[in-house]
Amino acid sequence: MHPSFTPIILAHTFAALAAVALGAAMLLARKGTFMHRVASRSWVALMLVVAISIFWIKGEGSYSWIHGLSVTVIVLLGVAVYYAISGRIERHRKLMTGIYAGALGIAGLFTLIPYRLIGRLVWGSLGLI
Repeated sequence: MHPSFTPIILAHTFAALAAVALGAAMLLARKGTFMHRVASRSWVALMLVVAISIFWIKGEGSYSWIHGLSVTVIVLLGVAVYYAISGRIERHRKLMTGIYAGALGIAGLFTLIPYRLIGRLVWGSLGLI
C-alpha cells in the first residue's frame, strides 16, 4: 500500500510540528508562570495527539519500535505531570526536556529517512532523491 497524507497522518504531522514549536518556546520561556501552565497543558495535549495517532499509522500494516516509543511517551507524560503537581519540579523539568528531545527530536529525525513519507517529500522537493 502506498502511504499518502491521510487525515490521521495530517493530524499527527501538524500536532508534532506544533509540539516542536511550542516545546522550543517553553524551553526558552520563564517557568512557573500562568502562561507556562497554559502552554504546558497545550503541549501535553499535542503530545498525546502525536503519541496516540501513531497507532493508526502503520508501515506495511505492522507496528514498529516507534509505536513502543509512543506508549513510553504516554506513560512519561503522566509521570511528568504528576511530578509538577506534586512539586517535584526538578524531576518534572528533566523529564519534560527528555520527552521533548527524545520523542520529538529522535523520532522526528527518523521521519526524514528518504523512504518514509515526510522524508520523500522533503528530500524530493530538494531534488536530492
